Amino acid sequence: MTLSLSLACAWAVLANVIAMFPSRRAHWPAAYGLIAVGIPLLGYVTYENGPLVGLIVAGAGMSILRWPVIYLTRWLRTHLGGA
Repeated sequence: MTLSLSLACAWAVLANVIAMFPSRRAHWPAAYGLIAVGIPLLGYVTYENGPLVGLIVAGAGMSILRWPVIYLTRWLRTHLGGA
């Protein structure tokens, strides 16, 4: 397993541990931090392992951070004039 995939697995474990904390207030700041770390990590995974593995890791990350993705798609739909 490459270093980038090991780091992506550690990111996923960290995200799941953060999600287990019972605080509602801490989830959004933690999500912002996970996004800030996850996007460059996704680029590194894609660079080292190719676009197919990058898409798989992106799907895994979007399944963990699904609410920011849902809010982003809603915002894009309203601001870009989609139905």
